[in-house]
Amino acid sequence: MKLTKEVVFQPEGKRVKVKIGSSVLEAAKLAGVDLTSTCGGKGSCRKCRVIVEKRENVGPTTWVEKEKLTSDELSAGYRLACQTSVKGSLIVRIPEESRTGKQRLQIEGIETPVRLEPLVRKYFVRLPKPTLEDPRSDLDRLLEELRKRYDIKNLKAEYGVIKTLPSALRKAAWEVTATIFNDDRIIDVEPGDTTDRIFGYAVDIGTTKLAGYLLDLNTGKVIAVKPLMNPQIPFGEDVITRITYAMKGPKALKELQTVVVDGINQILEDVCDRVEVDPEKVYEMTAVGNTAMHHLFLNINPKHLALSPYAPVIRESADINAKEVGIKINPNGNIHVLPVIAGFVGADSVADILATEIYKRDELCLALDIGTNTEVVLGNKDWMLACSCASGPAFEGAHIKHGMRAASGAIEKVTIDPESLEVKYKTVDDAKPCGICGSAIVDIPAELLKAGIIDVAGKINRDLDSSSLREKEGILEFVLAWKEASSIGQNIVITQKDLIEIQLAKAAIHTGTVTLMKEAGIKEGDIDVVFIAGAFGSYIDPENARTIGMYPEVPLEKVNVVGNAAGTGARMALVSKTVRETAEEISEKVRYIELANDPDFRKELMNSYYIPYADLSRYPRTSHLLRKLGRYPKKPVPKF
Repeated sequence: MKLTKEVVFQPEGKRVKVKIGSSVLEAAKLAGVDLTSTCGGKGSCRKCRVIVEKRENVGPTTWVEKEKLTSDELSAGYRLACQTSVKGSLIVRIPEESRTGKQRLQIEGIETPVRLEPLVRKYFVRLPKPTLEDPRSDLDRLLEELRKRYDIKNLKAEYGVIKTLPSALRKAAWEVTATIFNDDRIIDVEPGDTTDRIFGYAVDIGTTKLAGYLLDLNTGKVIAVKPLMNPQIPFGEDVITRITYAMKGPKALKELQTVVVDGINQILEDVCDRVEVDPEKVYEMTAVGNTAMHHLFLNINPKHLALSPYAPVIRESADINAKEVGIKINPNGNIHVLPVIAGFVGADSVADILATEIYKRDELCLALDIGTNTEVVLGNKDWMLACSCASGPAFEGAHIKHGMRAASGAIEKVTIDPESLEVKYKTVDDAKPCGICGSAIVDIPAELLKAGIIDVAGKINRDLDSSSLREKEGILEFVLAWKEASSIGQNIVITQKDLIEIQLAKAAIHTGTVTLMKEAGIKEGDIDVVFIAGAFGSYIDPENARTIGMYPEVPLEKVNVVGNAAGTGARMALVSKTVRETAEEISEKVRYIELANDPDFRKELMNSYYIPYADLSRYPRTSHLLRKLGRYPKKPVPKF
């Protein structure tokens, strides 16, 4: 039996005993402590910084920590929780900047009208009591009455319904409500007339967040919503990391499924409590997510999504009994998972297309669902192309020195005066700044470029005359908020390394977009509508996003921010049988483009690394602005 040691987390005072050799991060998970970790314990995100007392009771500093932590931080006792092993009893202090905090998670999205035709319906019946002259079975009696009154034929009943049917009928004096799924299966029988109580649940399973919507299926209206950070985040910040974890074996795969199902059930319980709905009166759930989240939710091994040719296990939609998945709606309820398109373009993209109605538009549309993995769709009613861009977690704050998610105190908007170089910022909840979230991460390179602090290659001007420019341990950085104004007791900066991460992320998105445009033989001017979807996309400044080259230079009046369109698509499928049929057609119609197969992929990626792009003639508005500000490059930008 392995010895255990106690770890105390301050300032909460939470205590937990763990086996010697466990990491501090594992101890934090067991203790239920609020500690950010987005890289799956690899140390790459440096978000799980903690201060360790009794340093002799932990393992030696790892090479990862020496690379990710500054000498000042190491001297002050900072360690990365995921890299620090427990050797003896510990007191661990969690600084404010390492906490997840209350997240601002986008769950609202475009509202797209749809005809109400849910697959779950309720029917009230009065049954004749059995007699010696009429000794039919209870089930035959119910089936006959449903056929006579509502012309519903060829019904079957769930085994769970059959088991409880005798007592249900007799306790209700033979007046009951039958709940029927898809006109062919009885999934519940209740006493009395409960036809006014029928609910459904739609969920968007995002890599970063979950969004749950409780709907009244009689009206199609949303009656309660709730977001939640995806509980899989501690296992990895992106889908590849989580797939790698799942590949450890069935136990690891089940662990990933269990935590996300628990999260979905937590949202379900909360929204039902809020509007006083019994979860057993929720009869169906629809779910969308990228292909990796889709597989993990269904406990399907996602291994081959990460291996060429990146084939999913299943493409078409799936209908599964709620008990099989562990979702705590009605035990006989149905879980409908929308179809995917390809290995890295999933049901969330199908939902985006449903919500924006690209599939039936005459106009040429470009849709970007921006996140850790950014899906791009280009097309209209005649054709659609799609790809997935490994944009990475930079826009979620990972790999950025002071990056964080959109929690209280995160800097969410930045402007820089081109003359004085004075920085102005806005924070979430107007709290003291403690880090930088995604919307500001888009603003910063655009503002730095316009102020001449960086050039189009993203390189910081070393000769800049500003007290905000400094060099620390050989890395240039620019101060956005001074430590006196921050809540973390240190300057909040953007570094040269941070800019590289941002440029790589935006370059991936731009490359995906222009590759689809090249495949379709179109130019920027041919695009009629640009849809920006996703939680992150809802808060970015469209002009700054265009300035840094996140997407092609189109007039801003063509840009439409549609919020959580994937959630909208999930809700549409919940209330409409026709929408589900359309989803299947979309899944089959969209042609997936594998970016790595394009012979110009690497060249395009390198050109897209520039701000906004190596070929400035493709960005005439930005070029004009840079000339006006005197920031246009004096030498031609090298193109690949």
